[in-house]
Amino acid sequence: MADHQRLRIHPMEGEAPPPPTTPLVPPGSSRSEKGVPLNHPPLLRSVPAIYSKPGKRSCCCKCMCWTISLFVLLLIVLAAIVGILYLVFKPKLPDYSVDTLRISDLRLNFDMSLYAKFDVKITANNPNKKIGIYYEKGGKLSVWYTNTRLCEGSLPQFYQGHQNKTVLDVSLSGQVQSGSTLMKALQQQQQTGRIPLDLKVHAPIAIKLGRLKLMKIRVLGECLLVVDSLSSNNLISIKASNCKFRMKL
Repeated sequence: MADHQRLRIHPMEGEAPPPPTTPLVPPGSSRSEKGVPLNHPPLLRSVPAIYSKPGKRSCCCKCMCWTISLFVLLLIVLAAIVGILYLVFKPKLPDYSVDTLRISDLRLNFDMSLYAKFDVKITANNPNKKIGIYYEKGGKLSVWYTNTRLCEGSLPQFYQGHQNKTVLDVSLSGQVQSGSTLMKALQQQQQTGRIPLDLKVHAPIAIKLGRLKLMKIRVLGECLLVVDSLSSNNLISIKASNCKFRMKL
């Protein structure tokens, strides 16, 4: 009996082994309805490639290069023109000097405002040999004391030729609110015999080169004066004067 079970457990040589009850399926594959394994390749996500048109990009680069080149060329041409004009005409700033200063009125009103009226005579000098100056509308002349404007007047409109000096008589007037404190300070300063005043010039002008009238520019000037008195209806003695001027577009 034991030998019979041994023969059943160990098949004889040459006998085929029994088929496996479960078919072997390789990992990563699936089975069809008929039991045949189906091998599916892994899914790959495709990314659309973006291609730029080389012709369009190169055209934009060329346009940008041409624009920059033209701009640089224009700057060079303008610089050359300005340099030639400077060498030919040799422009110089106009300058001004204060000749006389007279106080027509300086008083406190009933509302404690300070009223001032000055008469100023100044000389405008055009030192240029080939440049004329048009003094346009809107020119101002003002007198200040310790950052307070005492009075103001308008400059006349006129044309000044080459190397010309023009004497201008300008009447200035103004009113300062709460002027009692300012009047007291002026009286105390007058006792020293040296009163600092600041005369400011704002002159819009146009340059004339030959027959060509150029764009308007502004002459900004400042004259630091020291006078001996502020007595009304008297000619004031100017002890010191320091004037500086500059141009602004």
